[in-house]
Amino acid sequence: MKILHIETSSKNCSVAISDGEKLLCVCEEVSENYKQSESLHAFVEWALEGAEITLKDLDAVSLGMGPGSYTGLRIGASSAKGFCYGLKIPLIAVNSMETMIEPFLDQNFDYIIPLLDARRMEVYTAVFDGDSGKMLTETEAKILDETSFQEFKDKKVIFVGDGASKAKEILQLPEAEFNEKIYPSAKYLVKKATDKFNNSQFEDVAYFEPFYLKEFQGVKKKKAE
Repeated sequence: MKILHIETSSKNCSVAISDGEKLLCVCEEVSENYKQSESLHAFVEWALEGAEITLKDLDAVSLGMGPGSYTGLRIGASSAKGFCYGLKIPLIAVNSMETMIEPFLDQNFDYIIPLLDARRMEVYTAVFDGDSGKMLTETEAKILDETSFQEFKDKKVIFVGDGASKAKEILQLPEAEFNEKIYPSAKYLVKKATDKFNNSQFEDVAYFEPFYLKEFQGVKKKKAE
């Protein structure tokens, strides 16, 4: 089956095309300015061209459902739902935390812990088994301090994601490894999305909402006196 994968939950605007578990093409760019609204549809066009297929060849759309950037998730979800409605194909959703652990599985880590920056000292995080990739804790918004993750001080653990840099400065875990250059990526949606497709684990397109985890907090305008 041919699937269009979209991941816009972070600074990485990412699109991929797969055929089964084979990655055909990926287009992505990390930007500090969150350029999903500018880049997403161009990336979809380029990925389709690179995979040498058209929209009509697609069997499903998969989406990194979050948590992450509120605006990025809205843009990705709206686009994914639009493609599904227009093409009459199913929508598959995958927790974006799960896409961040893929490069580190079977690397002799006891645990892999994604950390997505949520501003100040807060991160979105979950704990995964380093071998099986099984999610061991619920995804949560966590404020980091010196006592965070102390239960892993005697384990081989790696923290991954753009929240890892601030974690490295404050966590009292001298044996832990940190990789802050990993972002949720559409290319790591392929395996999970293929499994869900084969098991008919589809979303209700009409009612699907991204996994925001927290309510949107905009800047309140001051009332005129």
